[in-house]
Amino acid sequence: MNKIITIVYLTLLVFIMISVCSCKSSSTPSKSIDLYGPNAITTGPDGNLWFTEAWGNKIGKISINDGKITEYNVPAVSHSTSGTIDITTGPDGNLWFTGNNKIGKLSPKDDKIIEYDILSANVGTNGITAGPDGNLWFTDNQGNKIGKISPKNGKITDYSVPTANAGLNDIVAGPDGNLWFTEGASNKIGKISPTTGNIIEYPIPPDFLPVGAYPTDIVNGPDGNLWFTEGEQNQIGKISSATGVITEYHSNGNSISITVGPDGNLWFIEPAVNIISNISPITGEITDYSIPTTDHVPGGQTDIITGPDGNLWFTDINKNIIGQLSPTTGIITEYSIPTRDVTEYQATISH
Repeated sequence: MNKIITIVYLTLLVFIMISVCSCKSSSTPSKSIDLYGPNAITTGPDGNLWFTEAWGNKIGKISINDGKITEYNVPAVSHSTSGTIDITTGPDGNLWFTGNNKIGKLSPKDDKIIEYDILSANVGTNGITAGPDGNLWFTDNQGNKIGKISPKNGKITDYSVPTANAGLNDIVAGPDGNLWFTEGASNKIGKISPTTGNIIEYPIPPDFLPVGAYPTDIVNGPDGNLWFTEGEQNQIGKISSATGVITEYHSNGNSISITVGPDGNLWFIEPAVNIISNISPITGEITDYSIPTTDHVPGGQTDIITGPDGNLWFTDINKNIIGQLSPTTGIITEYSIPTRDVTEYQATISH
């Protein structure tokens, strides 16, 4: 399953970390916060887990057997546009990813990377998923479009979203044969027909306007609904693919990524409070698991999936690790990524 966090939200995460640290006494020593890069993560066709490095401009893979990590360089671009964002497995057996204002694919057989340019001038490729029609579908945040690319010939087609400056984030194939996506800035959930290109948008209840919910990640639930995270509110939402009715559940912190766990619950991450939680699609009951922290700095967890080994795997852009959480024991294991020191921020930390 593919998961996404936008560069805009990564910037917000940096702001949160600096704000939390800066509110401590100014007499305490200054400490740098390094943001390294693991962002989205997915299961590859080879049984390994593959992830993007937002500021490292690389694709990484980690073995679920021994935790060995291998990194692959994406063709160099300017520093201002570098960075891989989301990743998913395509119907052709390749890994497809967004970033660098392009769509890229990596062959797990020979490690070859090919990138495809987007035709429009104003581009910001973001979420990506495999569609029911055999194409890869993606969101274009800057262009305000939903796009699709053929894995056979690389042909790209795009569709404009009705709401201007919608802030497009994640996209997933729904149980009804449509593609469903999140609109962070416009506070909506959208769906697009892969056959007609027709788009319908569903506003999230305006409980928190003018701030809004800022929906980020979206996933196909085991109950036939679409479940999504709310990046600006302490809530998890679900939308019926049949009626478009939206229901929300209160959580402990701002959530940004969600996946279906091996236990049938929805698992999600709340980086500002360093918590991984699950919610029952039947009762709405939420259970929390605390993530180890250092230096009182809020976590940088950005994505979570269920691995082929039955564990939950997550990325942490702040600690530069891939994490593994056992849903049966609650034990967390962390694996460090070799590449580091991509971006550094200064903040005052209280000890």
